[in-house]
Formats: sequence, C-alpha cells, structure tokens
Amino acid sequence: MNAYVLPLILTLFAGMSTLIGGFVTFFIKRNNLKALSVGLGFSAGVMIYVSLCELLDEAPVLLNAYYGEITSKALTFGGFFLGILIAVLIDFFIPDHIESDFLNQSAKIQQRRRVQRAGFITAIAVSLHNFPEGIATFLVSSQDLMLGVPVAIAIAIHNIPEGIAIALPIFHSTGKKRLAILYTFLSGISEPIGGLIGVVLLKTIMPAQCVGIMTAAVAGIMVYLSFDTLLPLAREYGENHHVIIGIISGMLIMGVGLIFL
Repeated sequence: MNAYVLPLILTLFAGMSTLIGGFVTFFIKRNNLKALSVGLGFSAGVMIYVSLCELLDEAPVLLNAYYGEITSKALTFGGFFLGILIAVLIDFFIPDHIESDFLNQSAKIQQRRRVQRAGFITAIAVSLHNFPEGIATFLVSSQDLMLGVPVAIAIAIHNIPEGIAIALPIFHSTGKKRLAILYTFLSGISEPIGGLIGVVLLKTIMPAQCVGIMTAAVAGIMVYLSFDTLLPLAREYGENHHVIIGIISGMLIMGVGLIFL
C-alpha cells in the first residue's frame, strides 16, 4: 500500500493545479464584459485544442493495445460522436430555461444564468477529462516514479487554463469568488478520485479498453460545449476580435503546456 502513496500525491498535485486557474478570478472585475468575452473564447480554445490535439490523438493509442489500427480509429470515431450525443442529452435534460419564470426575467438575468450554466457544464466536462488523466498519472507513477513526476507536472501545467475556463463564467454570473473556487476544486479533486476509482474498476469489472473510448467521448463533449455554448456566449458579450483573441490565447497556452507532456 505504501507504494501507492507517492503516486496518489502526484495525482492530487496534478488535479489541484486547476485551483491556480480558479484564483485568476481574484484579478478580474466582474463587470468587465470584454474580459468575459475573451475568457469564454479562451475556454473554448482550451477545450477545442485539448480535444482535437490531445484526447483524439491519445484515444487510438490506448485502443491499439487491444485492437488493430483500423478498429481503434473506428472506436475513437464512434466514441467522439457518442460524447457529442451525451452532450446533446445533457442539453435536453438541463435546458437554458431551467426555471418556470425564466421568460419573465430581464435579458441581463437570462444572460447571467446562461453563463452560469456554461460554467457548470464546463466543470462537468473538465471533471470527465480529469478522470482518465487521473488514471494515467496514477498508473504511470506507480510503475515508474521518475517518469510519473514529469507527467504529473505536465498535466498540472495544462490544468491551469482549465481552471480559468471553469471559474471565469461562474464568477461573472454569480459574483461569488468562493463559488468559482469551489467549482474548480471539485473538478480538480476528480482527478485523484478518478485515478483511484479507475484503478479499482480496471482491476475488477471495467475492461481496460473502455479508457480509450471514454477519452474520445470526453473530446466530443468538450467540442460540442465549445461550439454550442461557449462561443455563442462569447460573441454576445464582445466583438468578434475579442472572441478570436480568446480562442487563440487558449490554444496557445494549452499547446505550450502540452509540449511538456
């Protein structure tokens, strides 16, 4: 059991780095709509880049251990659109008009509720993303601690912009910094919890190849959320170039983080 203590600490470190991004909210004024527009574009850029350049690249590699190249690509393709379907169902069961008196509220209140919902679903998506990351960090560290350390640091680096993606819309819509930090904490803690649960499941009932399919599904959820929710909201709060600046910044920072992975 002692052999798992350090891998668990590394996994916890990687997940909790999400909080660093959450604390960015302390330096952004709530009524700064341009910052919100750039921030939402940034969130979308982070999610699109990590989905298309990391998760969809990683999924067939995970599946290649169990299937041929063509089958692995087909399962990745299917998993990606399964994720989109899951996101559509979340959209259906958690619609924009959550409360019965929603239509009677002012446009400003409606926008804030939409932003809060975007932050909430972003937190869910990032939590799902952190789950396989937790499995990877824990398993690598438990097999080779010297290899696990740089993996944990790399994951920690690219978890920071994910924390920003969660905290900024939550803070803007509610004005509560503590709530924004709580959301980032819950998303971050899912990484070590996911690592432990994932290891247990892999050793008991869940086929190991499900990790690859799950990774592709998370990519689908993130891409759908970016195009369906984050980017339209970003455009409402700012001009096109604000959104583009945010998207490119998110992709740039995430890409730099992934170089170290």
